[in-house]
Order: sequence, then C-alpha cells, then structure tokens
Amino acid sequence: MTLDEKLRRETEAVNVAALEVVGVSHFYGKRKALDDVSFMVEPGSFTVLLGLNGAGKSTLFSLITRLYVTRAGTIRIFGYDVNRHPGEALRRLGVVFQPRTLDLELTVMQNLIYHAALHGIGPGEAKRRARDVLARANLADRASERVRNLSGGYIRRVEIARAFLHRPDLLLLDEATVGLDVKARADIIAQVRSLVASEGIGVLWTTHLIDEIAKTDSVVILHEGKIREKGLATEILARTGAPDMRAAFVKVTGAEVQQGDGP
Repeated sequence: MTLDEKLRRETEAVNVAALEVVGVSHFYGKRKALDDVSFMVEPGSFTVLLGLNGAGKSTLFSLITRLYVTRAGTIRIFGYDVNRHPGEALRRLGVVFQPRTLDLELTVMQNLIYHAALHGIGPGEAKRRARDVLARANLADRASERVRNLSGGYIRRVEIARAFLHRPDLLLLDEATVGLDVKARADIIAQVRSLVASEGIGVLWTTHLIDEIAKTDSVVILHEGKIREKGLATEILARTGAPDMRAAFVKVTGAEVQQGDGP
C-alpha cells in the first residue's frame, strides 16, 4: 500500500462507513425479498451477513453491486450513493460472486491482467500488481497454471486475489466457501481476514455457515428478508442470552442454521 492510499483510507475511515445500507426494500413482483434492511460495515472490520438460503442475502448483494437498481432505500459506499454516484462508489469495491467467474482456459496471470485492464490498469502495472496479490495469497507458483487445472479452493483464492487487484477499500464475498472442504474453507477465511488486518479494508462476508463467525466479528442476521439482529457477536450473545451463535440464530429466527462441516 502506498502512502497516498494509506492516508486516503485513514481519512475515509474517520469520516464515513465503508458500507451503509439504509431502509432498503426489494420486490420480485408482489413478493417482498427485502424489508426495510439497514446496517453498516465499518472500515477495517469483518462483518458477517448470516442467513439461510433464500433469506435475501444474494438480492442485497446484487443491489450493493448495482446488478439490480435500488428503488426503495439508500446504499452508500464510503459516502457515495451507488445510484447517484456509481463510478465513485463501485471503484472502491471489490467483489467475489458465488458463481465462479474466472476464464477456465486462461492462466491465473492472464485472468488477473484481463481484470486489471477492465479497471484501466496498464499492462506493466497490472503484472506488478498481479505478482503482488498472488504472493500475498501464497499463489505465486500458480501464476502460469491454467485455471481449469486448479481445485475449487484454489480457484476461489485466485478470485479473492483478483478482487483486490485494483486495491478496493471494501470487499464483498457472497457465500465464498460453498462446496469446499474444511481446509479450503479455512484457508479462504484466513486469506480474507489477513486483508482486513494488513490493509484495513472493510469486508462483508455473506454465509449460511455458523462456524465462519469469530467472536470479534460484527454480525447481521437476515431472515426472510428482515434484519433480526445485528452487532458484535458478543453483543448478540449477551442480548439473546444464548450460549453460542447457533443458539442465538435459532432464538431470533426460529430456524436452524448449518454448522459447516464441509461438503
């Protein structure tokens, strides 16, 4: 991280939230998928959006990334409204979607250079940044390998490295560990948490797996399109009187959540 980037992040961190979702609702026809959803992700924090499949997590993700247009409520990224100032908002954002999005026929390095070009980064700088993010993710030895030959866990790790290539201040990951084994899941979570610690970025991590939550995380529990609880994991446990997050989730939603023992 350059000195200018560090100063910019410190300045933004003092003034505004990394992500602010205010009163957001969304309909599919007459069905309400999100109902007056509000929460924040602070800079330098790991925030877990926890909910079962169908809770509305992917819909919210699509609104934040502007795949869908927000028609009720407001979404801001470092103070920039994603509808009114999409360029300023989205350039601060890195995204890892649930479906795999790498080109399987290209090498890891070729995928990263292509992504960099989409962000207006020249070839020389793209190669330098690609080498840097791959080294940080312990993937330098995979740079020349075709993506088709990588395991699911390695593909996901490359996607996370790619999402950080343009040096965003906020990283969104939608069910990033789905279908992976226990070790691959642990490696990916560790990779993302290291970015929070070393780079001071904000992270919104959507999941339905309870064991991906640490006691120091902020947690937003989304169920049937509504926020049922939010705050630090320790605060939620204290308010609900539950012994652990699984019990807290059941108490506030009446539904069971998966532990995440691997596929």
